[in-house]
Amino acid sequence: MKIEHIAMWVKDLERMKEFYIKFFECTSNDKYYNPKKNFTSYFLSFKSGARLELMHRPDIEEVFYKSNIILGLTHLAISVGSREKVNQLTAKIKENGYKIIGEPRVTGDGYYESVISDPEGNLIEITE
Repeated sequence: MKIEHIAMWVKDLERMKEFYIKFFECTSNDKYYNPKKNFTSYFLSFKSGARLELMHRPDIEEVFYKSNIILGLTHLAISVGSREKVNQLTAKIKENGYKIIGEPRVTGDGYYESVISDPEGNLIEITE
């Protein structure tokens, strides 16, 4: 078994798509649009085969963002292959004005990682 994809609701579909393509080398399908539900989405594919679905529906924002729901996924962890690549990507993201939550380090459980925030505040662990 394997996880086929992870999905997240987003406020700004295009901005989020461009962020993941630029920094995590994803490819995107064509935008899906369901006019009946006013729903749009993209599937972003990583080189490993993992996929991230970014979803947007204007009426969903009010429900999620006003309720301060915090249960659920805490972060995404994306492996880049080496400590050097963790350092390089973290620096690139920082240079582009995005928030670094945790600088590269070895964690108590032995991971080498940094933690960054995507444009909408979702946490991403960049691991070796």
